[in-house]
Amino acid sequence: MISGIVVALPEELATLTSKRIDKGHSVFIANKLLVAYSGTGHKNAQSAAELLIAKGVTQLISWGCAAALDASLKSGDLTLADTLVGSDDMEIAINTDWHRYSKGLLSQSLAVHTGRLAESLSIVSSSKEKQQLQAITGAIALDMESVAVARIAQRNAVPFLAIRAIVDPVTMDLPHAIEYAANGQGDIVLSRLLLFLMLHPLELPGLIKLGWQFNAAKKTLKKVARHLNGISEFYHTQTAVR
Repeated sequence: MISGIVVALPEELATLTSKRIDKGHSVFIANKLLVAYSGTGHKNAQSAAELLIAKGVTQLISWGCAAALDASLKSGDLTLADTLVGSDDMEIAINTDWHRYSKGLLSQSLAVHTGRLAESLSIVSSSKEKQQLQAITGAIALDMESVAVARIAQRNAVPFLAIRAIVDPVTMDLPHAIEYAANGQGDIVLSRLLLFLMLHPLELPGLIKLGWQFNAAKKTLKKVARHLNGISEFYHTQTAVR
């Protein structure tokens, strides 16, 4: 069994490996772990998942950060979705055996939060919008890539997991600089970010706080990464037992 992992951001990629991976490409980081660096958004994630399937992966993982929709979640909390809901309100169920096994493995060293994970087609900046999405979807967290990866997994009849660590809590409004600096694909353009800060220096404290929260999420992902071999070997173990 080969696990394919889709990662949207270079900072998220760094929680898995120090290897260089160009956007839109994939590299083995272990014998049975193939990572694709997709870039942000559902279209990029879909392309990366299709690439991994073409390379022979037999299970898919969406890896990275998420925004909280549930008020009980804080920065650095780990979520392991048991259901996904797309922007079109379509639901995708997670393979219960792999989910149960992975939750049990991770729960030995981390608190694992399970629930619905919602899809967003763009960055959700305001607390008000996050609360509205929670009311509509019943989801505990939100990201831009997992549903796209899950749909490719479903289409190819392979198991899927969404492993996501929380960055911003539901009560937090993202700094305006983030929305300004994001390009059409959701990537943050540094030159635009610096220009916005020059014009709006009062945005700096909010960005620093967001940086601390992002670091908390990355710290959690690094802890989860230590268990990836065990998570990925589940189906191999099950086949051997049978």
